[in-house]
Amino acid sequence: MKQINRRRFLSLSSSSAIAVLIAQCSNGNTQEKFQTFSSQHKINQSQDGILEVNLITSINQINLGNKQAYVLNYNGKIPGPRLEAKPGDTIRINFTNKLPQPTNIHYHGLHIPITGNADNVFLKIAPGDRLTYQFQIPQNHPAGLFWYHPHFHGLTAEQLFGGLAGLFIVRGELDEIPEVKAAEEKFLVLQDFALDRQGNLLPSQELSIMTGREGDLITVNGQSNPNLTIPPQGLLRLRILNASTSRFYRLSLEEHPFYLIATDGGALTEPIEISELLLTPGERADILIQANREPGKYRLLNLPYQRVGMGMMGRGMMGINAPENQPQVLATVSYDSKVAAVPLPKKLIPVEALPEAQKIRRFQMNHGMIPGQGMAFLFNGQPYQLDRIDTQVQLNTVEDWELINTGIMDHPFHVHGNAFQVVSRNGKPEPYLAWKDVVLVKPGEKVLIRMPFRDFPGKTVYHCHILDHEDLGMMGNLEIQA
Repeated sequence: MKQINRRRFLSLSSSSAIAVLIAQCSNGNTQEKFQTFSSQHKINQSQDGILEVNLITSINQINLGNKQAYVLNYNGKIPGPRLEAKPGDTIRINFTNKLPQPTNIHYHGLHIPITGNADNVFLKIAPGDRLTYQFQIPQNHPAGLFWYHPHFHGLTAEQLFGGLAGLFIVRGELDEIPEVKAAEEKFLVLQDFALDRQGNLLPSQELSIMTGREGDLITVNGQSNPNLTIPPQGLLRLRILNASTSRFYRLSLEEHPFYLIATDGGALTEPIEISELLLTPGERADILIQANREPGKYRLLNLPYQRVGMGMMGRGMMGINAPENQPQVLATVSYDSKVAAVPLPKKLIPVEALPEAQKIRRFQMNHGMIPGQGMAFLFNGQPYQLDRIDTQVQLNTVEDWELINTGIMDHPFHVHGNAFQVVSRNGKPEPYLAWKDVVLVKPGEKVLIRMPFRDFPGKTVYHCHILDHEDLGMMGNLEIQA
């Protein structure tokens, strides 16, 4: 393979490095051949209390949205292998990095150790290196929809936008509720890609990185507009992950409401009927759909959403980040006959309110110019620094964090390893109680979250989950002291 100087490679603008390498490979300037993989997925479930998986990250040619594309992947799959475990299980992931860049793995939403070879985002796995991640799912861990993706600072957005994401499911009490168990379960991983006509990743431009890059190819489990069939019992459970780097999804199903039963951190107390579901990057949701309309085909739509203030940069300047004027069809939901649908559950899993906080902190989110760096995204006026501790908290305490967005872009806020409850938005109480690990803070908003720090001391991070914003400075180091 023609070699690229490593220092030159890593100095290329974000996403350009991978794009250059892929372009070389796909144009035949190499003796190494990329294997074409199918999108068929094997479920990796724990057996006898252990889940052990070999996970390899590499660049391959994959059938993506009905075209051949050179993308980053885990085990030759888009999305990566689905991992399933239960509380108490031991997880052992034998990871090999075959990318030309350093990387690592973040286990998004899992409440596991944040040090050692667990959910440690400060690990650096160099090209060609191997590392075994090993940790235990706590016995009291909630059932839920979690996921894994790279989190090496400075390359996080590039590597996720290249395709690196996979589901991590924890099975438990929610799955055993009779009505939920009777539903047909389907997983939807939403990703977007920017490809040229040859299927190579397009290098992102500076402006699109500033606003948060988006691609014009949107896939659901690596497919374009898949068909989702509701079975004869008439109840469908969709478990949805927004695995995009920056794109928001405002979901709606023609003529059907959604019944929300779980969010990022697990089940709600009872189903909530909604007409739309907004998922920002990193967010997840479980919804039920009843087949109680006329039999036929119904479009699952992504409705227009504007997440960047148009006063800063007009539509003509925004390139691939320009807002869509028309709904986009993500998938088709169909059923052949009208049936007596399985009833919805009346109760799910109680969500108990947290006790009053022992401390309140304030985090202001904005962007600005930093001498010698240029444009940066900031917490409390400061860009991220690896060696600085921004926030120190005590283990076994509860804190309120007030998130204030004084900028003109939406910012989804995420904390590693510790779920929280949203208390209020602009002083108004949240309409329902839920466990979250990503919360949207719109321009001008003040969002109050309440967070317990339990079980695991150490150093981790919080950040904006528009991952270009994270890589450009909107991240802080969190030290949990025992």
